[in-house]
Amino acid sequence: MDERIEVNRRNWNERTPIHVASKFYDVEGFKAGRISLTDIEIDELGPVKGKSLLHLQCHFGMDTMSWARLGANATGVDISDSAIDVARGLNKELGLDVRFIRANIYDLPSVLDEQFDVVYTAVGVLCWLPDLTAWAQVVAHFLKRGGTFYILDGHPSSHTFEPVQSSDGEFDIKPLNTYFPNEEGFLFPGGGCTYTGPQIIETPSHEWQHSMSEIVNAIIGAGLKIEFLHEFPFGFFRAFPQMTRGDDGWWHLDKYDGNIPLIFSLKATK
Repeated sequence: MDERIEVNRRNWNERTPIHVASKFYDVEGFKAGRISLTDIEIDELGPVKGKSLLHLQCHFGMDTMSWARLGANATGVDISDSAIDVARGLNKELGLDVRFIRANIYDLPSVLDEQFDVVYTAVGVLCWLPDLTAWAQVVAHFLKRGGTFYILDGHPSSHTFEPVQSSDGEFDIKPLNTYFPNEEGFLFPGGGCTYTGPQIIETPSHEWQHSMSEIVNAIIGAGLKIEFLHEFPFGFFRAFPQMTRGDDGWWHLDKYDGNIPLIFSLKATK
């Protein structure tokens, strides 16, 4: 395994118990029947009842199990040992028939020998992958002929911005990071917060920037036909200090609301 991916596996092992205990994930609400998926995903992917579904980078599985609650025959895959352990525990507690596999995505074809009606991945996934060409080939490998691939993730343009604070204490954003791919990626040394709250993650991590053209061309290059690409001016969480949560449940960038794409969705078929 690429040492950088191994570092990320340890990072997510550390994050998992913090995420499970957070209000952000609301595990108790999920146990009570909440569907953790967004309306965008449910509407755009469409009915999944009776379909086989492979969820890549599933974390501790609430979205995977939500698809199962909507009728899919779901399988979730994640690189984190602790995340898969939690997912299997929740699945057993809730009496759901979901399979969870601990694997690095790039190694998955040597672990799993099946094809699926749907391959799905969402919410903060691509930044953890160094090679999108190989990733898209894995997606295509697991899709049945006529099957559907769907992704909802952070928009590459949003990753270029960083919050800056003026002398009067007001926050703004500036495009301080490159939009274009960086093969070496970025090393974060640890000691920062995770996205669910103020808890510190000591393990370092590696992340990679991918442009929209790189994402689209990787999917096309794997032989998939893109049905749509949608862009949205709101986000999954409070990525910048000046964001507020709207009545729609999404996080909006107050000063620039409606001007900057923060997430995107894409649907393709084999």
